Amino acid sequence: MSLEELKVIDASALPVGKLISMIARGHTIFLNHHLEELGINASQLHFLFEISHQKNINQEKIASRCNINKGAVARSIKKLEERELVKREIDDENRRQNKISLTPKGEIALKESIDLLNIWEEEVFDESIIEKELLQKALKEIAIKTIELNQKGEK
Repeated sequence: MSLEELKVIDASALPVGKLISMIARGHTIFLNHHLEELGINASQLHFLFEISHQKNINQEKIASRCNINKGAVARSIKKLEERELVKREIDDENRRQNKISLTPKGEIALKESIDLLNIWEEEVFDESIIEKELLQKALKEIAIKTIELNQKGEK
């Protein structure tokens, strides 16, 4: 759907999932374009967030939290390690797993990425449409219900 078509179509004619998908895809394109100078992409940024939120996380937990298979996580972590953004150390409690943490260079890349995310929000968000905090709460609840619905389907 073109921008012109989107501007004239009645919002109620579009499924919520379609709109969320369009926003997510556009967000990813924006991030990938701007993150290129940091040598990472949008999915690797998600990994940096997870590593930042839980110190010394393992690859299995990253895969679970990002809903991505372990092999894809291992490949991305290897690239992040090659770029010196993360480091892997063998977990003393479980020698078959690696503990992953951000390097100082990774922390800088994450901070710059957060600045970029803030720029995106400032550009696309309009308080006259809906209060930001209200939108965040609603989207969080939708995300929770989506995860719960998918977990029910797995059982």
